[in-house]
Formats: sequence, structure tokens, C-alpha cells
Amino acid sequence: MVARDGPIAVEVVYALPGTQSLIALTVAPGTTARQAIEQSGILQRNPQIDPVCRKIGIFGKAARLDVVLRDGDRVEIYRSLIADPKDARRQRARRKI
Repeated sequence: MVARDGPIAVEVVYALPGTQSLIALTVAPGTTARQAIEQSGILQRNPQIDPVCRKIGIFGKAARLDVVLRDGDRVEIYRSLIADPKDARRQRARRKI
């Protein structure tokens, strides 16, 4: 991988049922996921995001807030599940019987 001297392009994404916030921004090399989230303004637009307990990922893979981003990374902010996926699957299977 080649190191970049100039800014890098990243996206910060947060989805709710029926809506999605996708914010593209340029950040300095060495920027962490936490810094990109803060710089994106997504926390102000979505006050329901818990800045302390949030879980994030980069392109669907769990990541830590202190991970240094690379050009083209998509930071995904995850929300709590409404239902346990295993329970939901069991309920759907019962309805089919």
C-alpha cells in the first residue's frame, strides 16, 4: 500500500428503518474512525446515536473507534437490534408450519 500525503476520501454511514445517512468527507491521513464520525456531523443529525456505546465497522467488518482509516473506507455505525435474529427466525419458521 502506498502512503498518501494529501487528504483521503471516506464515508460515514448510519441507517434506520426507512432512512440512511451517508456522509462523504475528506480527512487527513492518520484520521481515526472516531475522528471521522465526529467530523462528519452525523452525531448532531442523529442524536439517538450513543457516542459511548456505539459499535462500528468498516465495510461490514467490526472495527474499533481508534482504527486509522484508509482512502475509500466506509465507516458504518451500528444500532442496537430490535429483536434477536435467532428468535425472529424461529417465529417465522413456526408461522410457516
